[in-house]
Amino acid sequence: MKSKFNKQPLIEVKGYEKNHSWEGYEQIIKEIKGKIDAIDKEKKIVAMDFYPGVRVDEIRENIIENFPEAISIFTDEEIFFDNEFVTNKIKDYMTEDRVFGIMSPCQFIDFIDQDKLHATRKQIEEAKGLILVYGVAASLLTKPDLHIYLDLARWEIQKRYRRGEIPNWKHNNYNDDILRKYKRGFFFEWRMADRYKKDHFENFHYILDTNLKDIPRMITAKSFLVGLESATKQPFSVVPFFDPGVWGGQWMKEVCDLDRSVENYAWCFNCVPEENSLLLKVGEVIVEVPSINIVLKYPRPLLGEKVHARFGTEFPIRFDFLDTIEGGNLSLQVHPLTEYIQENFGMHYTQDESYYILDAKEDAYVYLGVKTGTTKEKFFGDLAKAQEGEIEFSVEKYINKIPAQKHDHFLIPAGTAHCSGVNSMVLEISSTPYIFTFKLWDWGRAGLDGKPRPIHIEHGSKVLQFDRDTEWTMNNLVNQVKKVNEGKGWREEKTGLHEREFIETRRHWFSVPVLHDTEGELNVLNLIEGEQAIVESPEGKFEPFIVNYAETFIVPAAVGKYSITPYGPSKGKEIATIKAYVRF
Repeated sequence: MKSKFNKQPLIEVKGYEKNHSWEGYEQIIKEIKGKIDAIDKEKKIVAMDFYPGVRVDEIRENIIENFPEAISIFTDEEIFFDNEFVTNKIKDYMTEDRVFGIMSPCQFIDFIDQDKLHATRKQIEEAKGLILVYGVAASLLTKPDLHIYLDLARWEIQKRYRRGEIPNWKHNNYNDDILRKYKRGFFFEWRMADRYKKDHFENFHYILDTNLKDIPRMITAKSFLVGLESATKQPFSVVPFFDPGVWGGQWMKEVCDLDRSVENYAWCFNCVPEENSLLLKVGEVIVEVPSINIVLKYPRPLLGEKVHARFGTEFPIRFDFLDTIEGGNLSLQVHPLTEYIQENFGMHYTQDESYYILDAKEDAYVYLGVKTGTTKEKFFGDLAKAQEGEIEFSVEKYINKIPAQKHDHFLIPAGTAHCSGVNSMVLEISSTPYIFTFKLWDWGRAGLDGKPRPIHIEHGSKVLQFDRDTEWTMNNLVNQVKKVNEGKGWREEKTGLHEREFIETRRHWFSVPVLHDTEGELNVLNLIEGEQAIVESPEGKFEPFIVNYAETFIVPAAVGKYSITPYGPSKGKEIATIKAYVRF
């Protein structure tokens, strides 16, 4: 059976089919020149505003140099302090750790050299004709007549880091350790760039998609904002991103129809809006924009009033896949308690998790909770010895090894030791601060880059809860399934999460249409059983939305009532979804 998994879900922006989208530098330059010619001023200022990670040389060669008559100003060099100043200013946020920093509250304006700024503004004031300002935070220099924002997805930035193609913003670390580059992006520049972008959405005239090398795509800002807003009125999916890993498996290759020549796929990030992207079809052009843009611009209809009040412009629910089928064990790990992440990393909430077993082989298992009688001194003493190469750490000596079957649900509140074992296909349902994993033991493996994977025993020793022993784990964290409601052809079950976690999960088994209601709150769902389902509005508020097996989709708070029905090859058969929302 050929996979139906949709790797390129898109939202069609209706009413903007003509004169709102362009592809290729030739078309884009023609449109920009036309707009410049229409500006009835002696001095014309165009700003090309960059998200950090844009290929500067590509834009310079293909756009800036097509305007030889213009005065061109590159903001990164002309108004900001030098690299050394920026790095020194943020050093306390970056820390010496290879992975973890502290969330920076910085703004771009904090790094502007006022002497440079005044000199460059004077240059603009005295100039005549066309002025092209390009680079990061371009509009902080001057108010432009034409404002173009160049954007790209977070995962694309990370791939450029890995290839050594780009450094971090205001740094020359092209070939630095990828984890350190990622750390600087996560804790510093991406947060700062998102704050800037959020404040300037209404000022942009065009959005330029710079994800694909030498294949730029541009849409009007008006169609862009309409596309984002329309997403909050219907079910939608973000573009999934698949990545290999040292423990990766083979299941996703078949089910998601991935490149068979790749050795393995470990992760699929299929609902992490901060990382994923969104496809908008405007006319005949499909642009890829960061899905976090929806959260930043339209948080209230997307998240709902209560969720927005609690989390601000953050998307609090994460769905992703962990594939160990014919692969290896994940690392033994633990996540920080709420107070620990607040006090040490500047985050408001922590990474609570759960493992929903989407599929499994007969010998699948999960490591979860410490064995009864395990002491902190002995456990971390052996981990320290293993880290020094003195002994081989025995996970099974200290951690419960629990058989895992398809549709089991293991709950993992922060502070609980855990690890998915080999031959499991996990749908991880969790809260979003996903970078905060304290690896305790990684089976002596190196990463795909050949470097030792980072271990954080000291952090782990301060958060791992030893009262979560065998009995407590089995009674509180394994298959805590309770029937909530049922009717002819359907039943609803609560499967989690634990009371220390803010996410509620509901599983529906059904062979007939099932009515749902967001009740003004964000819903995230996955089709965990069955080939296909259709999501519809009883009131006709949105077009029918088809979901295939294992696909994750978002139902914004503003949608209200919606139904899910077995569809296509699943008609007349029992299928199942799991739904997550924030518990209040």
